[in-house]
Amino acid sequence: MMDILSHAFVYLVAAVITVPFAQRLGLGSVLGYLIAGVVIGPILGVVGAETTDLQHFAEFGVVMMLFIVGLELRPSMLWSMRGQLIGLGGLQVAGTTAVIAAIGFAFGLSWQASVAIGMVLALSSTAIVLQSFTEKGWLGTAGGKSSFSVLLTQDVAVIPMLAVLPLLTPDTVDADAVGTQSALLLHLAPDWAQPLVIIAAIAAIMVGGRYLIRPMFRFIAQSRLREVFTAAALMLVIGIALLMTSIGLSPALGTFLAGVVLSDSEYRHELENDIEPFKGLLLGLFFLTVGAGIDFGLLFEQPTTLIGLAFGIMLIKTVILFAIGSIFGLRGADRMLFAIGLAQAGEFAFVLFGLASGIGVLPDDLIAKMTLVVALTMFMTPAGFILYERILAPRMVKGARRAPDTIETTGSVVIAGLGRFGQIVTRLLATNGYDVIVLDHDPGVVENLSQIGFRAYYGDATRPDLLRTTDIENAKLFVAAIDNRDKLTSLVAHVAKHYPNVRILARAHDRHHVYELENAGAHCVQRETFDSALNLGRDALIELGLHPFGAERKKRAFRAHDYETLGKLRERWNTHGVDKGYIDTMRAQTKTLFELMRDEREDKIHGDRHWNPPPKDDQDGPSQQDLDQKD
Repeated sequence: MMDILSHAFVYLVAAVITVPFAQRLGLGSVLGYLIAGVVIGPILGVVGAETTDLQHFAEFGVVMMLFIVGLELRPSMLWSMRGQLIGLGGLQVAGTTAVIAAIGFAFGLSWQASVAIGMVLALSSTAIVLQSFTEKGWLGTAGGKSSFSVLLTQDVAVIPMLAVLPLLTPDTVDADAVGTQSALLLHLAPDWAQPLVIIAAIAAIMVGGRYLIRPMFRFIAQSRLREVFTAAALMLVIGIALLMTSIGLSPALGTFLAGVVLSDSEYRHELENDIEPFKGLLLGLFFLTVGAGIDFGLLFEQPTTLIGLAFGIMLIKTVILFAIGSIFGLRGADRMLFAIGLAQAGEFAFVLFGLASGIGVLPDDLIAKMTLVVALTMFMTPAGFILYERILAPRMVKGARRAPDTIETTGSVVIAGLGRFGQIVTRLLATNGYDVIVLDHDPGVVENLSQIGFRAYYGDATRPDLLRTTDIENAKLFVAAIDNRDKLTSLVAHVAKHYPNVRILARAHDRHHVYELENAGAHCVQRETFDSALNLGRDALIELGLHPFGAERKKRAFRAHDYETLGKLRERWNTHGVDKGYIDTMRAQTKTLFELMRDEREDKIHGDRHWNPPPKDDQDGPSQQDLDQKD
């Protein structure tokens, strides 16, 4: 008991210390767990022989992850993305598998081993890529969206890989050498019947999920006992895993299919929330054991070979992805992000290599080397992102294929940025008869706005030469509405310095950004979410039973007080930043706001009963005329 507790404590301490640091450095949680495992295993040696046994237990985290992936992949969603999944993703998986398998076969591996390695290395790390892309804001780019489609295809492709790997077992493999799986139903059946066994197992899960599991959860949900529902969710995953294991198939295959069957049920979110904590802990433990089990002695024996293999695999995958990206219309920085981002091997490699070892498809010495190579590709991935972000992307953006549009007209208003904020300003001014010229760096947004009759041009408004072509020196207004906070402030400062006769209106992200933009030279600044949040707050008060007139008065009182606070904090922020005096002023203003709202509640009786509320479809509350008459 003491040994179990001490080992558990060591693993938890390693994860708690290392993973947050890895997140802060932009390495991602997967690399954090791997590094933690390396530290407590090969480096410090505080964990030992129990790592292998623990890894078999921790692999259940991967089973749970595939169940959750299945829950998120509704059949309708898969159907709507069929073009990207089958075309882009399917070509990547099939092409990479074929190329790597051909190289392996050329170097003397059997065709079974070559295909197995090709399938495993065709996968990329979903955890590393999605987390890094989200943190860096790349997921919304064309390269990011294409990468997501390929990762989704790869997650789905793991399922047939799990089913195909047992079929690659060479005839020369000793039945006793592959463990008990050779005695299972799939391996006892003749070759021609094995596909029928797989189909029957899949059909049983799909039919059972629709006609047995859903009624079971409906019955359990009526008990209103959360812990019983959680127990039922675990029972479902473990039960299906046992079923698949008993016939010699991967448990992950069954749980994935069960997740897809339940993805459009009313219990999908509840199941996901119940399974997620167990999945996260077991998956983290799995990566910890992988890191702890890395054979650094093997790395030191053959450093050139293994590091060369890691670089070679990433180079091969980068070239293949670059070519596929070109076929599907990716260009410039998007194509390079797509190629570099998916060049590493993925976390499912550890699972597939484990299965390949158990059934005798690959020899243990080759698996030990390839496991180390996969880990090295994952460790190299952050360096690839840094190379892209700091060197490749800036150069490619400058040399992008599409040049900025030629602006041949002039307008009284120049707007930079066509996001959710800039579009509303553009439509309001243009429909009121003002000549508006809009610049945005997203060609798709520009094309969409141009098609409905607005003058929008492709180009980076932060480029002084392009901004000059808008004839900005003769414009009356310049509206800065781009998304990037730092670039927005720099753009305002540039316009204020070089075009002093132009009035500058700017979009701010928050209160502090208001002060930054004012100091940069903006004449009028509006926080992007302030008024919409106030309107929603007013609607919330009405829904809670407050009279619409009273809710509107409170909204206006809150707005006036906030602008008063904005003014009181301006000088303090400009001279001292966020110091103790700034915080004290904020606290005093918050106290005043509570008192103001209390006074509004006490004064409510004097103003509401003689005022008729607006029609229900009036979303903006009472008019200023109504309020003036009431006051």
